[in-house]
Amino acid sequence: MSSHATPIPMTSSACGPLSGVAEVPGDKSISHRSLILGAMCVGETTISGLLEGDDVLDTARAMRAFGADVTDLGGGNWSVHGVGVGGFAEPDGVIDCGNSGTGVRLIMGAMATSPITATFTGDASLNGRPMARVTDPLALFGTQAVGRKGGRLPMTIVGAAEPVPVRYVVPVPSAQVKSAVLLAGLNAPGKTVVIEAEATRDHTERMLAGFGAEIAVEDTDEGRVITLTGQPELQAQHVDVPRDPSSAAFPVCAALIVPGSDVLVPGIGLNPTRAGLFTTLREMGADLTYENERTEGGEPVADLRARFSPDMKGIEVPPARAASMIDEYPVLSVVASFAQGQTMMRGVKELRVKESDRIDAMAKGLRANGVEVEEGPDWWAVTGLGHGNVPGGATCASQLDHRIAMSFMIMGMAANAPVSVDDGAPITTSFPIFEPLMAQLGAKVTRGTA
Repeated sequence: MSSHATPIPMTSSACGPLSGVAEVPGDKSISHRSLILGAMCVGETTISGLLEGDDVLDTARAMRAFGADVTDLGGGNWSVHGVGVGGFAEPDGVIDCGNSGTGVRLIMGAMATSPITATFTGDASLNGRPMARVTDPLALFGTQAVGRKGGRLPMTIVGAAEPVPVRYVVPVPSAQVKSAVLLAGLNAPGKTVVIEAEATRDHTERMLAGFGAEIAVEDTDEGRVITLTGQPELQAQHVDVPRDPSSAAFPVCAALIVPGSDVLVPGIGLNPTRAGLFTTLREMGADLTYENERTEGGEPVADLRARFSPDMKGIEVPPARAASMIDEYPVLSVVASFAQGQTMMRGVKELRVKESDRIDAMAKGLRANGVEVEEGPDWWAVTGLGHGNVPGGATCASQLDHRIAMSFMIMGMAANAPVSVDDGAPITTSFPIFEPLMAQLGAKVTRGTA
């Protein structure tokens, strides 16, 4: 069970056409960062459209523990009175980040170059995830970390009293690692440089620039080189959080596989480092269009219209696209089950160390529902059965993973027999309105197993 809820079994059954407008919550990545950067400003940052899921609320509580005044104004509107770069106070208690790998890794980075000590923990899933990928580069600044065997939570971070700037090559594509290093670099003198061979989601770079940091991004033969000048005075901002493309994936994918569906998902962030799923679906033959394309808060945004697409084909997803859709592979594998032919997904070893081993969790659940899956250390392949041919009928283990739980709920909407999960409680970490939103569109998701 998660740290926030007792297990909630859920079942999804075949339904009629899905239709209507799906107003999904705010972007989780931007919500985390707006709270953290707001806490590192002097003055008041206001935020509208904040995702009020468990993960982000845990980050809000953490910022209060570090001394920021964080206030829920209602209706997704929040206020953060920050303490300035290097102004974090030492927390009185343990910082519980619940299920959020993004939250804990970014917060570790933000406090790593202040002369304070903080201890972090989380739920059973988060406490099993590797933190050395963040604490190793933070050590270059002079930070110390003491945790459980394998670099796992609970973990105590001792911030560097006299931090030095670093130059760090990110060994695996990870926006969390990159962002942790950049946030640590804010309170280090001189220039901190991060180099990534493959571009990952760039919300941190965009938001740092928006908050007044001196940051430069250059594409070179070495990779993407990000240079941050330390010890700026960040300027308090108003942040209008776009809607989350990772959450939009679920009503979009449901509409593609449920006969007769036509769903509009408005105001979705289409940052090119996040939109890989939608590109992939269109390559498979999905009837998915972008309407009212625009720019909001420096991010590209559009309304997505998804219609039932019975003739989708399996494809080979380019490995270079993995970083832009790493959280969407579970639900993509569900769509692939209803396509014709094999969908091959390579370069996805990062899925092995998310909230769960997502390849293993999805492969077991898909097989139990009658779908053929092959897998390796950093690849997996789903052989689609075509529209109307997915048996369903199984209960799947969600592994304390919100995206696993929601993906199997989408599968049940078009399978021949209901699909259940043993625990849907983790869904609240990222998509607290998932059940009522899908019900409003016409889905049949109920509490309990079939």
